[in-house]
Amino acid sequence: MTGSRSDLRVVPAALAVWAAAAALSHAAPPWAFGAALSGAVVLALGWRRPVLAFPAAALVVVAVTCGWRVTAVEASPVTALAERGTTVRAEVQVRQDGRVYRAPSGPGTVVPVMVRVVEARGRTWEVRVRATAFVEGSQSLVTGTRLAVRAELAPADGRDEAAVLRVREWRSVGSGPWWWRWSEVVRDGVRDGVDHRDDQAAALVPALVAGDETGLSDRTREEFATTGLTHLLAVSGANLTIVLGIVLLGLKAVGASRRVVLAAGALTVVAFVLVARPEPSVLRAAVMGSVALAGLLVGRTGAGLRALAWSVIALVVLDPWLATSAGFVLSVCATAGIIALAPSLARRLRWLPGPLATAVAVPIAAHLACLPVVTSLSGEVSLVAVFANVVVAPAVAPATVAGLVAGLLDLVWAPVASVPGTVAWGAASVIVAVARVGASVPGASVAWPWPWWTLLPLVPALGVALWWLVRRPALTVGVTLGLLVAIVRTPTPGWPPRDVVVVACDVGQGDGFVVPTGPGEAIVVDVGQEPGPIDRCLTELGVERIPLLVLTHGDADHVEGWRGAVRGREVEVLGDGPSGGPGVPAARRVRLLSGSTLQVGDVRLEVLWPRTDAERVPPEARNDVSVVLRATVRGHRVLFTGDLGEEAQRGLGRLHPDLAADVLKVAHHGSADQWPGLVERVAPTVALIGVGADNPHGHPTGAALDELASHGVSVWRTDTSGTVAVVDRNGRLVVSAR
Repeated sequence: MTGSRSDLRVVPAALAVWAAAAALSHAAPPWAFGAALSGAVVLALGWRRPVLAFPAAALVVVAVTCGWRVTAVEASPVTALAERGTTVRAEVQVRQDGRVYRAPSGPGTVVPVMVRVVEARGRTWEVRVRATAFVEGSQSLVTGTRLAVRAELAPADGRDEAAVLRVREWRSVGSGPWWWRWSEVVRDGVRDGVDHRDDQAAALVPALVAGDETGLSDRTREEFATTGLTHLLAVSGANLTIVLGIVLLGLKAVGASRRVVLAAGALTVVAFVLVARPEPSVLRAAVMGSVALAGLLVGRTGAGLRALAWSVIALVVLDPWLATSAGFVLSVCATAGIIALAPSLARRLRWLPGPLATAVAVPIAAHLACLPVVTSLSGEVSLVAVFANVVVAPAVAPATVAGLVAGLLDLVWAPVASVPGTVAWGAASVIVAVARVGASVPGASVAWPWPWWTLLPLVPALGVALWWLVRRPALTVGVTLGLLVAIVRTPTPGWPPRDVVVVACDVGQGDGFVVPTGPGEAIVVDVGQEPGPIDRCLTELGVERIPLLVLTHGDADHVEGWRGAVRGREVEVLGDGPSGGPGVPAARRVRLLSGSTLQVGDVRLEVLWPRTDAERVPPEARNDVSVVLRATVRGHRVLFTGDLGEEAQRGLGRLHPDLAADVLKVAHHGSADQWPGLVERVAPTVALIGVGADNPHGHPTGAALDELASHGVSVWRTDTSGTVAVVDRNGRLVVSAR
């Protein structure tokens, strides 16, 4: 009974500390100190009642920590210099390994650093504040390295950092302590152990062992996201659980004493953090992995939850900004789900062999607990996540352990390291294959159209339904098979149609259009706001390669779904206009201005707008610099007009007297901001409107629809017809709706 009361005391305290850190780490310091004072009052009045006193004491600690940390950042001279855009000389130490990114101007490296010394305007300050540095080119900058830099400061994006450093000159002035050098040697050994294989499975092994995902392609990352395997691409609690479990169980098997086992466990955790780097995800893994293992070994839900609650309190007190980190939230939710639900769920699956019951119960529990968080991040619910995690579970441990053994053997006898390296590669190949197959099925994920919090009442309901279902083997197998059939369902008969000219994908309130250019490839014009709808549309059309991706302008309902478009697909050329767009991974990037022409297969594209003198514009004006294209497909012309408004449409008409096209993509989802003369100049047979059902803008407007009707144009809308394909039938245009 005492243990139960302790759980009731520490769990609410952890939730209170977590909520306070989430709010106060992003608030002004007076709010934090006010919260600390309030907690102190509650503590003074209720110190005899542990249910009140313990959460109040924890609140005081985290509030003081938040206020102190935020005040230190705001009062730092680095923050003041950043607000003025000052160029400084500084000495910094790398906090986390640099990560290379791709930009239109070339590669660059982003490096989290700790600023130690800063010099500007004849003054020198010794400081200790976090910052992020951007260095030109692809640089190998590892944790612990000390750098002397000349950099231009800019305000930081978050409250946990004092500045952003745009580095102009830099040189190394120290390699850091010996333990970082040793850990880098081990990381190199892991990479060397699989370097005789040159594929994505080989690149996955360093990610599993040490969180080194630099060799992974964007396609692989997207496939892992779709199938719910992203947690494998970075070090997680599961990785530590595997390594720690093998070490501890091995020592117990040879009769080691309790002290030896505990000491070996502690050393394993320290070595794990050093090799995988002390990034927030790794620190979470060090705590959460240990807690999950302890909870499963002890077999008592209360003990595991109590340890988890203490871990949450310790972590957010040490670093309050973890409270709103997506990785931290996912770690806590997954660990809580595994501890609270997995053991009892495995017991109810007693009609399965014991190891298989555990392998099924753990990913189900973790996925169910994380469902609202994952949905809030992606806007999608993955239907293959549980299946994918169950299938890859047997391969994760061999890939991790063999990869680590390869790294250690490389230190003493490099030729032998390739043997366990090959074992790790084989296991990783299974994981990569599951991700690739899972992401390719039509129903891999579905968009969740409502706010993420609407899933909160649904998760307990799903848990109760699952609890009832798993005791009935026949029904469980039937429901599982039915869900699998729904996920890998065959396409609708007759879809995709033959001889497609253009497809208007149903991406909700936004634009997403596809022009096929050959078997398995197509031009894509805009991608909607969410990744799921455009991915499903392209999958159903059989598009595996995008020779040209056009983003007409930078509005979210045209560009934010780009991750779905590139999911499992190669983009050869990215074309955009003056308003720019996201950094979509592509082999080449081109600026599209009036007068340009492009040839993709048999499709000819003319860029009609914006004018060649168009400059970058503020967000409120970017509709009128939308890229306007006219595509000639199978002898038919299609005019894409982006979100062009009335005045810009008139300018388009003055610049190009000939705007004739057979298919018109109606500008701005059929808003009222239309030039009446445009429909007459284009004289289309078919008009397509990308628009979401019940959108708050009233699109398409009656005026726009009346104008089209007055010219006898056949209007097709994605909100009422779904995905719409315009096809060629012996020279005549026919419309087919999905």
